[in-house]
Amino acid sequence: MIVEIWSDVMCPFCYIGKRKFERALEQFPGKDTVQLIWKSFQLAPDLKTDPDKNIHEYLSVHKGVSLEEAKRMNDYVTSLAKKVGLVYNFDQSIVANSFNAHRFSHFAKHYGKQSEAEEKLFRAYFTEGRNIDDNATLIQLGSEMGLAAATLKSALENGEYADEVRKDIYEAHQVGVRGVPHFFFNRKYVVSGAQESQVFLQTLEEARY
Repeated sequence: MIVEIWSDVMCPFCYIGKRKFERALEQFPGKDTVQLIWKSFQLAPDLKTDPDKNIHEYLSVHKGVSLEEAKRMNDYVTSLAKKVGLVYNFDQSIVANSFNAHRFSHFAKHYGKQSEAEEKLFRAYFTEGRNIDDNATLIQLGSEMGLAAATLKSALENGEYADEVRKDIYEAHQVGVRGVPHFFFNRKYVVSGAQESQVFLQTLEEARY
């Protein structure tokens, strides 16, 4: 079974959805037959990386709400993340364009480590306050995964895997992805959003046949 997951590193519900899906997968008898493919999607493709901008300030402007309301929104999402064992530190999160992070994910995919890369990226962004648009940060994440630093550095500096990211984003529009996370099971069954683990488990069971 192939499960394709359209996701964006800066999407808080994508990380929550990832964890809920993983819990379902652990309960699925055929989990060893499931192949995961992470697909790139950008919620804010025109976003300019700004390490000096507070994520609350960005959300306030992006959503057109007050700074206080933006903080309340982030506090709510933080509480949802906590329920699935995730720690969100929005006060430390760095406003960053996710395009290069997606390129890093595709690089890791080439070496069979894409799911590990996605976990690293989410944790870096939401928990550790690291700049996911910074080459040095991405190279460090790759090194922590056992990926060759020199090869990754060259790929990032030379613009490699950009076409793969754009292809995923184009494909998202072709198959009707309007938001993320978007889980596609064997190109037949869909789960949109960070649904409960039971929903994912039921869909895995249905897609198996």
